Amino acid sequence: MDRVSNLPDGVRGHILSFLPAKHIALTSVLSKSWLNLWKLIPILDIDDSEFLHPEEGKAERLEIRQSFVDFVDRFLALQDDSPIDRFSLKCITGIHPDHVNRWICNVLQRGVSDLDLFIDFSYEDTQEDEDMLPQEMFVSKTLVKLKIRNDRCVDWWCGKGGTSLPMLKSLYIDSDLILWGKMKRFLSSFPVLEELRMASMEWKESHETVSSASLRKLSILGTGCEDYVNPKSISFDTPSLLYLNYSDLVAEDYPLVNMGKLLEARINLIVKDDQIKRVREPNNDLLQDDAGNVVLQFGNVVKLMNGIQNIQILYLTADTLEVLSLCCESMPVFNNLKTLGIKSEEGRGWQAVPALLRNCPHLEYLIIEGLLHNVTDKCGDACDCISREDKGRSLASCPVKKVEIQGFRGTMREINMIGHFLRSFKCLKEMGIFPEEEGPTNFENPGAFEYVEKILKLYNEISNCDVYFLVWGYMRRKWTTQ
Repeated sequence: MDRVSNLPDGVRGHILSFLPAKHIALTSVLSKSWLNLWKLIPILDIDDSEFLHPEEGKAERLEIRQSFVDFVDRFLALQDDSPIDRFSLKCITGIHPDHVNRWICNVLQRGVSDLDLFIDFSYEDTQEDEDMLPQEMFVSKTLVKLKIRNDRCVDWWCGKGGTSLPMLKSLYIDSDLILWGKMKRFLSSFPVLEELRMASMEWKESHETVSSASLRKLSILGTGCEDYVNPKSISFDTPSLLYLNYSDLVAEDYPLVNMGKLLEARINLIVKDDQIKRVREPNNDLLQDDAGNVVLQFGNVVKLMNGIQNIQILYLTADTLEVLSLCCESMPVFNNLKTLGIKSEEGRGWQAVPALLRNCPHLEYLIIEGLLHNVTDKCGDACDCISREDKGRSLASCPVKKVEIQGFRGTMREINMIGHFLRSFKCLKEMGIFPEEEGPTNFENPGAFEYVEKILKLYNEISNCDVYFLVWGYMRRKWTTQ
């Protein structure tokens, strides 16, 4: 007996909703009870790879592409005006925008609330005004979640009266270029928006404000202003924000940072290569560069740090550490911070690390992605690269209990730094060491692993914490003080 066919229509419909549209349509031949069931499915997943990708060269054949268009047209037509909750469309093989926009309008008219688009129109099929998504999408009264991905460009229609998506709570845009106007006007279109992610975005104006009373999660992955220019000022008026992922060229000023409820932040303040020397020597009149006037304003980043000082989890990139070196003396105290993650690069310095560790009085967990960094006399006592009288002072006062080292390459310089941490962090109970998985390491050399292992074991014997060394995805060695 076919037990599945005896299930209620609602249960069978729910099962079908997990299948791609092409497979859903095939169920109509199973029996009479399945004949019309697929027409009522409220969740549709249409992927052109089901038609065009399996065979090499198939996507270039016009008749195959037309068969895909005919299938989608027929599928949506047979569903008539039945309600639809979620519509996912992946169409990246040069289908004409007229067809794609027609399908989007169909589900919008049927009250779709969750729309996921991954589209890429061919150059041959698009004109200057044809690379725009249908205007109906920008004034929908039913959309709650909208995701748009396009390898070329997403042109956000603004209209004379602006867009209006009164029910939208989640917006995700990822494209090489996003055309969307000024941020303040853009956000005013979404009165209940809770989550926003914009990747590869470019600020329209040099002075911008991110303002939303409802936003709880914000990801901005930017490239500055036009022609990769540092913004003059960026403000954040987001009092309900809980999570921030901010990656962009450093702005010259952050006049307003209203994030009183923020719990977690990932900050990547990008510094261009021609600005690094000026960042390290801001008052050197002998430097001949064009970046001086801009870089001298980077100290205003302390306003951004003051605005997020109540957070509990903070991740900083190597570029961010360089910028923070300009405001070490005015670094705020992060009284609530429990987890701090920093990423290192050999061309970027640790000048801000001592100040950070001193100003995290309740830090419990420290993550360091890569130990190798640019050595300067301003690294302070956080590393063991330069001999100094106060070596280890900021580490000794830090209450961190667990340290995780990622990207370990097995060099003596790294091993010495690990020994420095084990000797200096007085409250440390646990240290995890994870080797580099993608780049070169010393472990390929004969006997290198055993040598590193021996030294780490010796360091462990003089410390008060457990050390474990994870290699290739499993526990290779663990030494304990108990």
